[in-house]
Amino acid sequence: MFTGQKRRFALALMSGSSQAEAARQAGYSEKTARSQGSRLAKDPDIVAFIRKKGRAGQEEEKPQEDVTAKNAAELPASHGVQQSPGDGVMKKYDDPLDFLRAVMNDAAEDIDTRKDAAKAMLPYVHTKKGEGGKKDARNAAAKVAASASKFGALAPPKLVVNNKG
Repeated sequence: MFTGQKRRFALALMSGSSQAEAARQAGYSEKTARSQGSRLAKDPDIVAFIRKKGRAGQEEEKPQEDVTAKNAAELPASHGVQQSPGDGVMKKYDDPLDFLRAVMNDAAEDIDTRKDAAKAMLPYVHTKKGEGGKKDARNAAAKVAASASKFGALAPPKLVVNNKG
């Protein structure tokens, strides 16, 4: 399974860090960084990720024509020019959920980053089945049992105050 920590390790390793330094940058313990770095460098998921990114990096190194902002819209999408809304101005988000939703829906973003954003957003959008405490579950079960049985608790009487003399 390719986790975010493994991804950070692979990216740090690709940027030229040693295995131990890449493990530290990925968040592994100082004491175990050397052994973790050695182990992770042989991990099949990380090796595949580095190969895939390495091939993509070689394709990016090919010389491209000089493209100005005004003729970028005329070029096909396969040319590698991405237009950003607002002429390169970064959009600011007040709500972290809006930011995660934007990252998840951004087709230009790497698929792993999009999946990580979706995973981070998931608990805020959907609750787990059975989420809630024991008391909530017990009260819900009692209501179901009371409504299904003729021996269930009766509704309390309605008290009406009559102040007219």
